[in-house]
Amino acid sequence: MAKQSSYKRTDGRGLTALRPVDFHPGYTAYPEGSVLIQQGDTHVLCNVSVEARLPAWMQAQEVEGGWITAEYAMLPRATHQRSARELLRPKSRNQEIQRLVGRALRAAVRLNTLPPITCIVDCDVLQADGGTRTAAITGGYLALVMALHKVLTKDIALSAVLKAPVAAVSVGWLDDQILLDLNYHEDSSADADLNVVMNRDAAFIEVQGTAERDSIPRSVLDSMLDTAQEGLSELLRLQLECLGSQGIHL
Repeated sequence: MAKQSSYKRTDGRGLTALRPVDFHPGYTAYPEGSVLIQQGDTHVLCNVSVEARLPAWMQAQEVEGGWITAEYAMLPRATHQRSARELLRPKSRNQEIQRLVGRALRAAVRLNTLPPITCIVDCDVLQADGGTRTAAITGGYLALVMALHKVLTKDIALSAVLKAPVAAVSVGWLDDQILLDLNYHEDSSADADLNVVMNRDAAFIEVQGTAERDSIPRSVLDSMLDTAQEGLSELLRLQLECLGSQGIHL
């Protein structure tokens, strides 16, 4: 178990407190679904485009239903120093993140109940201060639900298409303390960190983690997952509030 520590977070939060979270639905006008998520100083714009076609592999295999995929990128000045635009192909890190986002969002939908459409979830990091991939999942879920609510015909109920809502959060082990929702400074200093994706049924969808310096005890890992679950419960509650404000009730 974590022992007492004098560690103080730079933003004054409690050790197991989320950063302030704000959702801005309909942030851009043209996508079928759009949400800007602001989680502390991490800001991610999630836009969902719905296309009336399927990937070639689904057409070739005659798979019924629809598909959800994701793309992820950082703007050149999302961080303290400018990074070059990805003009030819995504960086390997970004490819790994967009696959994670895609897997997480597909886990929230019964794909076989969709019409033959492809939902493309574009997650663009406007400003990065840690937890961009988890924010992309949490905001991307909202944008996806809003898009499906808009495009599904009346004979396909949204409740029949959606499984339990999904969100994601980071949790770390630093200075013998468990910290929820790491900012960049904490993430870069942590002895261990996890990215946890979970649904409203408290079922894990994905856990990514590593011990950065030394191994960590199983008891610490269990406590980290418990802390993540508590934070995810709050994120899931905020998601439902946001959807309710748009007239969508799950």
